[in-house]
Amino acid sequence: MSNQKNNQTLDVNESLAKTEAFFIKYKKQVITAVVVVLVIAGGIPAYIFGYSKPREEKAQECLGIVMQKYLMSQDYEHALKGEGKTLGLTKIADKYSSTNAGNIAKYEAGICNLQLGKTKEAIKYLEAFDVKGDKTVSAQALYALANAYATDKQLDKAVETFKKAADATDVPALSSQALFDAALVLESQNKKDDALKLYQDIKSKYPSAPICSRQQQNGVVLDAVIDKYIERLSK
Repeated sequence: MSNQKNNQTLDVNESLAKTEAFFIKYKKQVITAVVVVLVIAGGIPAYIFGYSKPREEKAQECLGIVMQKYLMSQDYEHALKGEGKTLGLTKIADKYSSTNAGNIAKYEAGICNLQLGKTKEAIKYLEAFDVKGDKTVSAQALYALANAYATDKQLDKAVETFKKAADATDVPALSSQALFDAALVLESQNKKDDALKLYQDIKSKYPSAPICSRQQQNGVVLDAVIDKYIERLSK
């Protein structure tokens, strides 16, 4: 957005494309964050630390190897399929589906498929993931699923899931972004009143979020992004 005129004539499809681009960039941070949260000394996820059953321990070991060997280097193909004697995420999710590690493998498999552009596969694994009420991973999983629905043109599901992602986290930046993406999808459906209400809710509920903050560019103070969307739909 190089000037005010362009900002006032925002195209919803272009905005949705930028949202998808944002998520592609953000997914690297999502995966890295999950690895940091879940992997501790010895490659055992903190998320499931303390389980002693042999099946759970084996699943943890397999998942830890994949995280450290492939996910940290963003080798999504090998992360999914494995290599040699190393099980990939899809096999871990299937073979150890009843374990917590198997559940995490479903989430990671969904993210990897989304990164590779395999939307329907991503949806399958992300829908299968049990969010378990965790405020870090759950919100990210719901956000990823919402993006997958939007890409697959399941727009009503996308809006609903973006809203769930916003409610699943206490982080203003993620909550506001999820609601913003939901509003963009509503605009693409020509549901402008619903979209406007969401933009206004974002401004009211998350004033400290980046999208609601005025920023400087080349010494010029720019209006908050959210204000431009509210103004455009209020005319």
